[in-house]
Order: sequence, then structure tokens, then C-alpha cells
Amino acid sequence: MTKLSVNVNKIALIRNSRLGNNPNVIEMAKLAEKYGAEGITVHPRPDERHIRYADIPLLKAAVQTEFNIEGNPMEPTFIDLVLANQPHQVTLVPDNQKQLTSDHGWDTVLHQEFLKETIQVFNSKGIRTSVFVDPVIKHIEGAKKAGANRIELYTEAYASSFKMNKTNAIAPYIKAAEYATEIGLGINAGHDLSLENLSYLKANIPQIMEVSIGHALVCDALIYGWENTIQLYKRALL
Repeated sequence: MTKLSVNVNKIALIRNSRLGNNPNVIEMAKLAEKYGAEGITVHPRPDERHIRYADIPLLKAAVQTEFNIEGNPMEPTFIDLVLANQPHQVTLVPDNQKQLTSDHGWDTVLHQEFLKETIQVFNSKGIRTSVFVDPVIKHIEGAKKAGANRIELYTEAYASSFKMNKTNAIAPYIKAAEYATEIGLGINAGHDLSLENLSYLKANIPQIMEVSIGHALVCDALIYGWENTIQLYKRALL
């Protein structure tokens, strides 16, 4: 079974456009779980343009399924934030403050020693580690050597090419997933996944353990509603 983790960053972004607490990120996360989500994902950034650091302990206390915190451990405050809140999973993403959204995976060869040291810190506290990577064999191998429990395949290239040629779009991801499975890494996936392309991804890479989806899911919820949208995404993963 592939789990659906709902990324609530965009809910926080809407909240932050006004004073006050509407929509309530914590309540929306709890409703997502009620409607069938198997996890909640957040990606706090130093400028707090969506999820705020103050949201994290409140979400940690509220989430009843799986709590996943994404972010760049090169940011000085990120490791402390994760250790203070003990999520079930931490996903290491190599973005920087100027990026609008994540746009590449780790070069796990270049950053091997840093990742190894960082992963040891999290693993020593019982936090599962996932490393955000492109579908490149040497970087998947590097994640394994660094001690990661899982990889998260960065799926923007798949999503952007899906309409043109879905067979070609998914081919490198199939190879990447086969290799990750062979060397004992669990597989997550995320970025630009939607109702349009999710079923095909799952059908071709059934070993995916978890997808984290935020932007498309929140956009669809404006049309279909929060409960119905989450159910639509869950059905796409059957």
C-alpha cells in the first residue's frame, strides 16, 4: 500500500496572507487524517512564508498518523527543530532560502560526509531519514552509503513530461526504483504529483511506500472540497 501524506504548506500560505488563524492549519491537518490521509508533511523554511516554526510542536501534538518534516539540514535551525519535535520521518531536501520551491535532489556524492553525519544524528534518535534525490543511480547509491532509510524521488521531471510521453517520462524512475529496492532503500515520491499523473506512477512503481502531495491537492480541494479531494487521491493510489 502506498500511503498519502498531505503537505499542508499551502494551507499555511493562505493563512499567512491575512492576520489571524484562518484557515487553521492544525484543524485542516486533523481533518485530512479524518478523511483518510495516512500522514502529514510540512516543509518549514527560514522565512516562514508558509509553515511557521511555531506550528511544528502544535502539529506534532495533533497528528495521529505519521508526521514528516522536510527541509535543508544545512540551515542551522533545521536540525534543532527536528530534534525538538521528533517526527516519525525527516526528509532532507537541498533547497535554499531563495528557491520558490524545491527544484533538485541531493548530489549525494559531493555531500556524502555531511549527509552521513546528519543522518546519524537523526537515526540515533529513532527518526527515519529520507533523502530527496533525482532518479540518478549514483545519487541513490550515495543515499544508501550515507545511511538513509529511504529516498524520496523528486518527480517534477516526470510530471512535466507526462503529457508529452508518459512512457518516456517514467522510464528513469522505474530504473531508479528498481535499483533502490535492490540495495534495500525504501522509496517515497513527491513534487508536482496530481490526479492526472499519480495513478500511472503507482501502477508502474508499486513499491513506492509514500507520496507527499500539497500544491495540486490543495488546488483540487478548491473545486472538490477537502474530504472528497483526499478520497480522490487515495483512490488514485489503489
